[in-house]
Amino acid sequence: MGCLDRDKLPCHLAIIMDGNGRWAQQKHLSRIKGHQKGLESLRVVVETCAELGIKILTLYAFSKENWQRPPQEINFLMNLLSEFIDKELDEIRENNIRLNVIGCLDDLPKPLQKKTRKSLEETKSNTGMVLTLALSYSSRSEIVETVKSIAREAQEKTIDPEKITENFISSRLYTNDLPDPDLLIRTSGEFRISNFLLWQVSYTEFHVISKLWPEFDKADLLEAIEVFNKRERRFGKTGSAN
Repeated sequence: MGCLDRDKLPCHLAIIMDGNGRWAQQKHLSRIKGHQKGLESLRVVVETCAELGIKILTLYAFSKENWQRPPQEINFLMNLLSEFIDKELDEIRENNIRLNVIGCLDDLPKPLQKKTRKSLEETKSNTGMVLTLALSYSSRSEIVETVKSIAREAQEKTIDPEKITENFISSRLYTNDLPDPDLLIRTSGEFRISNFLLWQVSYTEFHVISKLWPEFDKADLLEAIEVFNKRERRFGKTGSAN
């Protein structure tokens, strides 16, 4: 960590954790084993980001499309999430981390909904890193629901359509209390966003690594952040040298 520029750390880091199933397949193991191994990488990333002082970490944990997977795998993933909350909540509290969720929490099994909401309540006053889990999340659905809500208000004449700006739309998304991601890491070498934060990543820096998620370690995270440190973020403007 000594070579990182602490003044240039991403404020908001988002990660698409991809490749659990392929890792397991390569090892001739069940997909479930891949998810178990992936949880180890998740713990390392959360600990390292908190240690570095990253303010916001958003993890794509379960998409709406993931409900199409085999029931056995879905049940295991729900149990794994429940286990993560049980095992990590004390440490999350001790490290002053605020747990946050984006997506359709109501889609989850009711006991898991209750446990998750309880965890959100118990950590809401924490002032350290915000750990956001995207659960049953679909960016397109998020945008559609936002548009519907704004359209209803315009129809009821409670808002003036001429007053609708980018900032106004951002304030209606699941991420309304978070800044847009500065850096998005995707594992498994896939060059796609997979319906994740489509509105929010318009000026996000991307870092794609060929390693599968269960192989992703602290060194990989630090390397991604070091690469981010060296990038010039222009936001559509000319570079400083021009």
